[in-house]
Amino acid sequence: MARARRKRGNQHAEPKQISPEQFVVEVPDDPYAEYEGREWDFAWLPEDETEVVDEGALHALVKSWRHGRATRSIGDVLSDAYIALFSVLMIGAMIVNVIIGSQASSAACDTAACLNGRLLVPWGMFFALGALTLSFARLFGPVLASAAEGFWLMEAPIGRGRILRGRLWAIIVGAAVVSAAVSAAVAAVAGEPFGVVGAWAAASGLVASGLVAWAAWEQSYGRVRPLRAVQALFTTLAAVVLTTMVAVAAGWLHVEPPAWLGQVPWFFAAVGGAASVAFGAWAHRRLEHFARGRLTSGGSLVSGLQGAMFGLDLGLARDILVDREAIERGHVRPTAGRWTGAGALVWRDLQRLARFPRPLLGLAGAILVPYASDAIGLSLLTPLLSAVALMFALVPTLGALRVLSRSTGLARMMPFSTAELRTASFVVPALLALVWGSATLPAFLGVTGGVPRDPAVAPVVAVACALGGLLAAVRWQTAKPVNFAVPMMATTAGAVPPTLVFNLVRGFDVAALVTAPILLNVSPLWSLGIAGVLLMILRVGFNMEEMQEQAKEQQKLLDAERARSGR
Repeated sequence: MARARRKRGNQHAEPKQISPEQFVVEVPDDPYAEYEGREWDFAWLPEDETEVVDEGALHALVKSWRHGRATRSIGDVLSDAYIALFSVLMIGAMIVNVIIGSQASSAACDTAACLNGRLLVPWGMFFALGALTLSFARLFGPVLASAAEGFWLMEAPIGRGRILRGRLWAIIVGAAVVSAAVSAAVAAVAGEPFGVVGAWAAASGLVASGLVAWAAWEQSYGRVRPLRAVQALFTTLAAVVLTTMVAVAAGWLHVEPPAWLGQVPWFFAAVGGAASVAFGAWAHRRLEHFARGRLTSGGSLVSGLQGAMFGLDLGLARDILVDREAIERGHVRPTAGRWTGAGALVWRDLQRLARFPRPLLGLAGAILVPYASDAIGLSLLTPLLSAVALMFALVPTLGALRVLSRSTGLARMMPFSTAELRTASFVVPALLALVWGSATLPAFLGVTGGVPRDPAVAPVVAVACALGGLLAAVRWQTAKPVNFAVPMMATTAGAVPPTLVFNLVRGFDVAALVTAPILLNVSPLWSLGIAGVLLMILRVGFNMEEMQEQAKEQQKLLDAERARSGR
C-alpha cells in the first residue's frame, strides 16, 4: 500500500490551460470614479499652546547627550596616556633648553650687521603669523558648525546666536594664545631680550585675534576677497622682511634702526586689541546672519581632518585641503598634452606648474631659509632646516606621484613599471631642487656669517641638502596609509598599529638621514652616498602585493618552460 501511495504521489497532474481572456482587467475611464461622493475628514491637532524652545536649554540638552554617552572621563584618558604626557614634558624641556642656549649664544652676535639682521626676525614672524591666521580663518570659517547641527539646529526656528557665540569668542581667544606662544618662542630662539619677546608676543597674539574677529565679521556677509587681499599683503611683507634680514646679515645692506622702532610692537598690540573688541562685537551682533552652508562647510572640513589625524596621516590631511581648494576653484580649461611615453607625464607636470605656479612661491621661501638660519645664529642646523624647508616646498609639485602611488589601478593601466612612473614624476621636482641648490650655494659658502666652507665642498653640501629635501618630499608622498588589519601593539592608550608612530616623522627621517654626515662634520660625500641608496629604494618602492604578483607571474613562466622542455 505504501508503494502504491508513492506511485500515486509521483504522478503529477497536468497544469490547467488558462485562456488569456481571463486575465483582461477592465480599466475605468475615470480612475477617481470610485471615490466620488466620499467625505474627506482631517484630524486636527488639539488647540494647545506651543512651547517656546530656549536655545540655551536646547544646547545644554545636546551637550548632555554627547557627554552622557562617554564611557571614560578626561581624567581616565590622561592617566592612561601618561607616556604621552611625559613625552610632551620632555620635548618642552628640550625647547626651553634650546631657548636658554640661544640666549647664551647671542653674545657671539656682536657685529652691527648681525644685530640688525637678528632684529628683523620678530618682524618677519609677525607678518608670517598674520598671513597664516587669515589663511586658516578663510579656510575653516572661522566660525563653524557640524553637519548634524547644520540640518537639525540651523534649520530650526530658533536663534543661532546662543549656539555660535561661544565658538566665536573661543576661536578669537585661541588665535591670540597660539600666535603669542609661537612668536615668543621664535623671538626667544633668535636671542632677543625678554622685554622684546613679551612685546612681540603681545603684538602677534592681539593682531591675530583681531584678524580672526574681522574674518568672522566678513563671514557674516559671505565675503572672501578682502581676506585674500590682506593675506597676500601680509605674505608679501613677510617675504620682504626676510629678504631684508638676509641682506643686512650678509652685509649687502646697511640699516640703522631708529630708537622709536622698539615701541612699534606695542602700537601693533593696541591696534590688534581694539580690532579684536570692535570686530568681535560686530560679529557677535550678526551671528543670526551667518549662512548655514558656510558654517557646515568648515565643520565638514574639520571632521575630515580629524579622521586624517586619527591615523596621524599628514599627507591625507593635505589631500583633504587640496580637494577643498579644487572645489572652490571649480573647473579649468583642458589643454592638450605633448610627447609620448613617460615624457607625457613630465609634460603634464610642467603644464600643471605653469597653470598653478603657487609652489614656486614656496620654493622662493625655501631659498631664503639657509640665509635666514645663518643670520640668526643657527648655522649648525642650517643643512637640516634647509632640507626640511625644501621638502615642504616640493611636496605640492609631486601631486602626480601621490595619485599614482595611492591609485594602483591607475598605475597598472599605464604601460610602465613602477620605477619608470616614479622617475617621470621626479623630473620636474628634481629640476626645482637643482635651482634651489644653485640659489643657496652662497649661503653654504658662509657669506651670511654661517659656517665657512671650502669652495670645492660647498657645492657638494648644497647638492646633498637638495637631494635630502627632494627625497624627503618623495617619501612624504609615497608613504602608504596605516594598515589597521595587522596585529596591534599594546600600549597604555590602547591598541596601536606598529606603523602608526612613524607617520608623523615620515619625510623628516629621510631629511635627517641625508644631512646627518654634514651635521656631524663628516665629509658630505657620505651624504651623497646615502642619498643615492635612498633614491634607488624610493624609485622602486616596496609594494608587497606587486612583488607577490610578479613572483606568481615568474612562477607561471617557469612552470610553462618546464612543461615545454619535458615534452
